[in-house]
Amino acid sequence: MTDRILIANTTIITLDAQNRILQGSVVIERGRIAAIEPIAAQADESFDEVIDGRGRVLLPGFVQTHIHLCQTLFRGAADDLALIDWLKQRVWPMEAAHTPASLYASARLGIAELIKGGTTCALTMETVNHTDVVFQAVEESGFRATVGKCMMDAGEGVPAELNEQTEDSIVESLRLLERWHGTADGRIRYCFAPRFAVSCSRELLERVARLARERGVLVHTHASENREEIAIVEQLSGQRNVHYLYSVGLAGQYIVLAHCIHLDDSELDVLQRTGTHVAHCPSSNLKLASGIARVVDMLDRGISVSLGADGAPCNNRLDMFTEMRTAALLQKVKHGPESLPALTALRMATINGAKALGLGDQIGSIEIGKRADLVLMNLQSLHTLPNYDPVSAIVYAAQPENVETVLIDGKVVMRDRELLTLNESRVMAEAENEARRFATIYQRG
Repeated sequence: MTDRILIANTTIITLDAQNRILQGSVVIERGRIAAIEPIAAQADESFDEVIDGRGRVLLPGFVQTHIHLCQTLFRGAADDLALIDWLKQRVWPMEAAHTPASLYASARLGIAELIKGGTTCALTMETVNHTDVVFQAVEESGFRATVGKCMMDAGEGVPAELNEQTEDSIVESLRLLERWHGTADGRIRYCFAPRFAVSCSRELLERVARLARERGVLVHTHASENREEIAIVEQLSGQRNVHYLYSVGLAGQYIVLAHCIHLDDSELDVLQRTGTHVAHCPSSNLKLASGIARVVDMLDRGISVSLGADGAPCNNRLDMFTEMRTAALLQKVKHGPESLPALTALRMATINGAKALGLGDQIGSIEIGKRADLVLMNLQSLHTLPNYDPVSAIVYAAQPENVETVLIDGKVVMRDRELLTLNESRVMAEAENEARRFATIYQRG
């Protein structure tokens, strides 16, 4: 790691409690933000690297709170289907066909796309098998991630390769936790990841809730994404989804629920009272025709809402710019043009995500002492000019191509659009080679 880095003479969007925007420089020492100077800084021999920020905008890296790196190889192979059919006909058979090599290639492809789009941290749910190789890809790339092995011990239409015994699922999850949680100086963490109530027994969910509290780790699962899913949960449990999860202990500040589209007021009450986090995935929700989440209602109640792209087969890209813009526009259609302004969307994409992962004191804003997960953007492009307000430009106009340089833990992982910890050509070639194995499943589906 380079010991001292200066990002000089730039526009700093801090996203701190005051939402300050400064003109100045940022000093990084041993992976952390050591100083924020609201004046032009002069480079000297004490810096190991100087990054010229003139004409650029510096902001905290995006934090995506719902991703499936295991599904990146399935991009375009599960289009135009509703959730349950999408799972049973395409995604579950493809996940079941993963080998360590194909999963590794899928994770690397997803991580490369995320970094090039300014995402520096993700909460990701993988498939049932071979999760070690995802951790390996995260470790090698310098990415920051909380990764969970998908847990599935129930449900109809589940391929044999994904259908676990309860005890086996728990044992493997604990093994991964012991092996990976807190490695890479805390950059890599583990979470429990039961897929959703439809594919998990009550025993599994209750044990996960207890183990997560005992071990101090997150639980990452899906909830109330689709009306058919909700009906299945009600048939199985006699309760609406959030109430059922609450009854098994899966509510609280250590829980991140993806989607939460079809919630009634009593379920919102549970989220509000328990401090449960919601990961909003607007593009996925539109593509699967799942619905529009009550994001404004959640935010008005003080419920924690952050953003994620979900997986490549239901989006089909892992682009936070698309998610910010889409989240804001959807709520404006429902609640009026003043709802979910650009600054709120940007906070959902950064500090809200960091807080959901329990990392609000480490990343998500540019403040002294925090880890240097930073993105330098060039907004001098046809689609972002003129630039009256950099926050507006980032949320409503910018694209991944505007991301120029990315740092994670104070290490430059992309400079001038070139990935430094991943060989982009090799990543793409390996992904295409491994994707050929899934073509027969796609054609059969």
